[in-house]
Amino acid sequence: QVQLGESGGGLVQAGASLRLTCTVSARAPSTMVFGWFRQAPGKEREFVAAIRWRDGGTDYADSVKGRFTISRDYAKDTMSLHLSSLKPEDTAVYYCAAKDGRMMTMSQGTVGYWGQGTQVTVSP
Repeated sequence: QVQLGESGGGLVQAGASLRLTCTVSARAPSTMVFGWFRQAPGKEREFVAAIRWRDGGTDYADSVKGRFTISRDYAKDTMSLHLSSLKPEDTAVYYCAAKDGRMMTMSQGTVGYWGQGTQVTVSP
């Protein structure tokens, strides 16, 4: 049983930063990859970033490379996404996600577990 819970969304101005946190409850997180997806109104849910719990390997969507940073904290059983240089087009509901296995590639089809989502709104 894997449970994920997001926090940290909000309303910010363009150029600002924000940190999203996902609380992870899993029996064997070291065998899993965790990540973030987002869904803007009227658009498909899209991959944002992923991190392999065991070794910290990361992967990012091209649209966020250099602006977003994913990390995990063993002691707190949390995963975070630091969003910087935010743009209005980053406005979306952000979902914490997890998949079994250590292959980095994450897609909606490979995700087995989802959080409830947290809203991020970036004003111009």
